[in-house]
Amino acid sequence: MLPSAGHQTLSYLQRRFAEAGVHPKARHGQNFLIDLNLLRVLVDSAKVGPNDVVLEVGAGTGSLTVQLAKQAAWVVTVEIDPDMRRMAEEQLSSCRNITLIPYDALKNKNTINPRVLDAIAEQLAVSPERRFKLAANLPYNIATPLISNLLDLDRPPESMTITIQKELADRMLAKPCTKDYGALSVWVQSQCDIEVARVLPPQSFWPRPKVTSAIITISVRDDRRRAIPDRKFFHQFVRSMFFHRRKLLRGELLSATKGHLDKPGVDALLASMDLLPTARAEELGVPQMLALCQAVQSATGAV
Repeated sequence: MLPSAGHQTLSYLQRRFAEAGVHPKARHGQNFLIDLNLLRVLVDSAKVGPNDVVLEVGAGTGSLTVQLAKQAAWVVTVEIDPDMRRMAEEQLSSCRNITLIPYDALKNKNTINPRVLDAIAEQLAVSPERRFKLAANLPYNIATPLISNLLDLDRPPESMTITIQKELADRMLAKPCTKDYGALSVWVQSQCDIEVARVLPPQSFWPRPKVTSAIITISVRDDRRRAIPDRKFFHQFVRSMFFHRRKLLRGELLSATKGHLDKPGVDALLASMDLLPTARAEELGVPQMLALCQAVQSATGAV
């Protein structure tokens, strides 16, 4: 039988931390969701089923892990902090469908830890019916690289239901010609639908962060992924186009294609797409950015 979630309220967490003689660590982005209704919103929004292999990054005390394990085929949960792992292990000691990984979820900024991927692959291989999902109260400092790198995988999560800074959610949802629109907006929107389930005030967490948060669900669209011939090239290309945000697109293209295209070549490429030399990357929607990427890849022979 799985344990209860332990009612992750403020008083419950403060008591557990005091008993363990530990404190939340800011360097690991440890802010614990203490509103039980919002924890339920996170779990319900994830729509975890009996065929799902769920990745959770940031096990914390194990309260969310338990809720996910009640519904999932298997939960792979990652916790870098040894103090948190000890608390989670106590909470999860009777669970039989959880793998607790004591490492950073990222090998580096651009790569998911292979140990995490191997644990997920092992569970997905149990049955062809199994599906991969991410559900987590993400540490703020890992959210952007984790989401970006998961979308780089050949088999990404079908959905990612996470708590993140609202500012980050705004960036993912941003439209062209707005201040929040950038490489992350293009990269995520090119492959996914994004839905905000709830906006969370700072008092929903302990310790209180200085920012507003949000529960969002990112749903991967296979049809959009198939429309990107070379995802790794596209990912690199999009980042390079927004490397200097206010720089003209012409200049960014010259830098990105150095040794392949000269100024007349870049101007001709822009003209072929009906783009002015004064255009900026932030003005291009996702379809335009994808078309430009394919034109550059063809013109430079980077195939």
